[in-house]
Amino acid sequence: MASRLWRVRKRHDHLDVTIDETGGSWELVFARNDRKFLSLHFPTRARAEAEAAAKLKELERAGWLSHW
Repeated sequence: MASRLWRVRKRHDHLDVTIDETGGSWELVFARNDRKFLSLHFPTRARAEAEAAAKLKELERAGWLSHW
């Protein structure tokens, strides 16, 4: 079952990142306003979480705000 790592908001939009184990690898799914637009696969959960954290910092620098 996928679990959300973070959500950011800007104006009337929100971006969510979820993580899920899929057949021995880990999948990050990026969704904007609940519509999936990107899926990335990683061999370990740690690498997937590191990528998600890097993307979060990038979005925060661009003016997106963390939100739950």
